[in-house]
Amino acid sequence: MVTIKYYSNDEISFDFPEDVKKNKRNLTKEEIAVLNKNLNTSDYEDWRNVLVSDVPDEFDPELIHNSHFTGFVVLGRLKRAQLKYHDLELVTGIYSSSLGNVVTQDDVVINNVKYLRNYRIGNRVILFNIQEMSCTCHAKFGNGWLKEGEPESNRIWIGVGNENDNRAVLPFESLIPADAYIWSRRRSDKKLMSRFIELTEYCNSKKCDTYGIVEDEAVIKNTTLLKDAKIGQCAYIKGAFKLKNITVLSSPEEESQIGEGVELVNGIMGYGCHIFYQAVAVRFVIGRNCQLKYGARLLNSILGDNSTVSCCEILNNLIFPFHEQHHNSSFLIATTIMGQSNIAAGATIGSNHNSRSPDGEIIAGRGFWPGLCSDFKHNSKFASFVLVSKGSYQHELNITYPFSLVAFRAESEPVHIIPAYWFLFNMFAIARNNYKFKKRDKRVLKIQHIETDPLAPDAMQECLAAIDRLIVLTRDYLKKIGEESVLQASSDEEELQAAKDYLHQNTDADFTLFDELAQKKYGATIFKPVKAYKEYRKILKYFAARSIVDYCKSNGYPKFSREVLEHMEKISLFDSWQNAGGQIIPSLKIEQLCDKIKEGTINNWDEVHAYYDSCDKNYELYKTRYALYILERLYSRPILEFDSEIWQDIVDDVTIVSTDMYRDSIYSRRKDYTDPFRAMTYENQEEMTAVLGTIDDNEFLHILRAQTESFNLDLRVILGV
Repeated sequence: MVTIKYYSNDEISFDFPEDVKKNKRNLTKEEIAVLNKNLNTSDYEDWRNVLVSDVPDEFDPELIHNSHFTGFVVLGRLKRAQLKYHDLELVTGIYSSSLGNVVTQDDVVINNVKYLRNYRIGNRVILFNIQEMSCTCHAKFGNGWLKEGEPESNRIWIGVGNENDNRAVLPFESLIPADAYIWSRRRSDKKLMSRFIELTEYCNSKKCDTYGIVEDEAVIKNTTLLKDAKIGQCAYIKGAFKLKNITVLSSPEEESQIGEGVELVNGIMGYGCHIFYQAVAVRFVIGRNCQLKYGARLLNSILGDNSTVSCCEILNNLIFPFHEQHHNSSFLIATTIMGQSNIAAGATIGSNHNSRSPDGEIIAGRGFWPGLCSDFKHNSKFASFVLVSKGSYQHELNITYPFSLVAFRAESEPVHIIPAYWFLFNMFAIARNNYKFKKRDKRVLKIQHIETDPLAPDAMQECLAAIDRLIVLTRDYLKKIGEESVLQASSDEEELQAAKDYLHQNTDADFTLFDELAQKKYGATIFKPVKAYKEYRKILKYFAARSIVDYCKSNGYPKFSREVLEHMEKISLFDSWQNAGGQIIPSLKIEQLCDKIKEGTINNWDEVHAYYDSCDKNYELYKTRYALYILERLYSRPILEFDSEIWQDIVDDVTIVSTDMYRDSIYSRRKDYTDPFRAMTYENQEEMTAVLGTIDDNEFLHILRAQTESFNLDLRVILGV
């Protein structure tokens, strides 16, 4: 409903804020005459509502044409100059625009901005062809705050992880996935939930005195609507449709861009992001160096750093860094995806539920990679680096085997699982993973710590659990076939030891296991359990030895001596780890963080982030102590009891693993050049080489070779006896 009120000029208020009057003056009669001549108008005949720079020769009224000034307007330096950004070249000044309650800094262009209200404009800003650009006094710029007098129902929440919004978190400008993860996973702790709101409100004045912000050297052109927007330095916005209640973080080092047809509502866009081509985001936080394009829809979700989303739809998700989802038929809903993930075309993750209410969810560890046209039933859970083949999985899955392949057999049959599949058949991908993601990380400031190495404590604890599970299932299998060593055992512990001995002694045994807990109703068939058991042990041993070598090198220890070992034994052991937004943190440290928040030791999110930093600084130390624990588990004795024979066994085995990682990577990659089916689309070898290059051109393999040789040498020197 439109209302109307008639008033005289004397009733128009234009009080200047105190912070904008410094070094400013009123217009002279001569300047007013020029403004009137150039078809400009003001709410006041004497133009009392306009202030300009009091520095001589810093205000040229000839640079203002056909514009209207209402409320107060405060202008910085306005001298004839030309601003250029790419192919756009415009003369500084104000042309064919309507300004109200606007403050500008120096050398700006405001050209054909039909309605500009309540904004502060930085230096060398270009505003060109904008229909409406306004800001309310209660603007929040995408943050989950409340202003004075506002009801709780006005607060903006982001319903991550579950469609019923009971894992919802509040957005704020510095939010990273680690914050959202901890907030969304501890819902039963009411005091902690309340404290999280207090942390978010910490820097909120609650006063209804806000104004829109466009920082230095930002460029906004050909845009329909900006409302309650905070636009960062050097941001570039072209052809956007609607930007409402948002913050666009940008800097000269990490410039953000928004392109044609984009609609962003109620959210925060991170530094260095590019959002183009009719993409839509509503109730969102997007991390640093992300891309959203080609009609992608991001709704009620948080997207971690270094992620790319195209074409698809994403609803009610918490997504950790390095997420890739490129294809038009993809669909993702009600999940927590823990990063380094790739969603293939046609994957409809979240299309079906197991109840009549939308309260199911999926959790997937790092490296989740579902195949083409896969769909899953809520609830489901996946360990780290699980590859799922094409199929319609009609029953809930609980895949606890990391680095495994899951294959669909038939709707009423067990799924097939090959544990440790990546180590057995695709070592190139694992070896390249760390290199690939580090190279793609274009962030200048790395607030969210991201572990890119697949062989990290989160995945290693899953490998330990997978080994234990394989031993239990092998015990059950041996009982079923009547293996005497198990049948003669007098206790559960002896049965498990007999199964473990069987896996060690029968290296060529080829049998399958049945895991009833991997899929609801029909379970799973486990293939190649002996090879998987061996591979998990090899990788655990490799991780442990590498962690020790890295620790000794970084701390200047030439040998992993008994003195160093005894020192390490005194360090607190953390044997449970969590992937918190991409950073691997001991579970106990996260509990301690939550306790500090509840008791008031930590009172804002900056302090929370400082706590993450402290965990990261000690990460190598914690990880190395965990490595000693792994070796103790593998050899079933305290590490101080390891003799020279055991240490030599470790060096020999890890050297083989390290060398095999390089050789298997070469073999995996070479197949791309020698497979006749790969070559059949080329007329000859020369054409194939021109298109694909050669294996010798692969930069990563050169790096891996040097790293392998260096590591093997360090291993012999530091751990050798």
